[in-house]
Amino acid sequence: MKNLGRHVLAEIYGCDFDILNNIQKVERIMINAALEAGAEVREFVFHKFSPQGISGVVVISESHLAIHTWPELGYAAVDVFTCGDKVDPWDACNYLTEHFDAKQISATESKRGIPNEAKQKSVVNM
Repeated sequence: MKNLGRHVLAEIYGCDFDILNNIQKVERIMINAALEAGAEVREFVFHKFSPQGISGVVVISESHLAIHTWPELGYAAVDVFTCGDKVDPWDACNYLTEHFDAKQISATESKRGIPNEAKQKSVVNM
């Protein structure tokens, strides 16, 4: 496979309600997580739901970080996708876990890319 990136899907549990329900805090923590991992932040957008919860994305030169929070459950679903060798998605996940005051993280990493045999094939529209 031609490895193009690393994609970490993280389930972050036991987080502080007041952090996960504060759009300014979540935004700042997500941006800082990207910077902590060595990424270059390009843009970001976050939305606060009623009565609680936040969704957002930080676009980085190397791909993105995305989040959706369930403050009432102390839970955050996080997606960190990085391309190249400069940025480590685990650094971002560890930063988020620490700054959300989480008790536990469960995460998996997938390598993203093109299988060697698919390099020469055409894309088929479905």
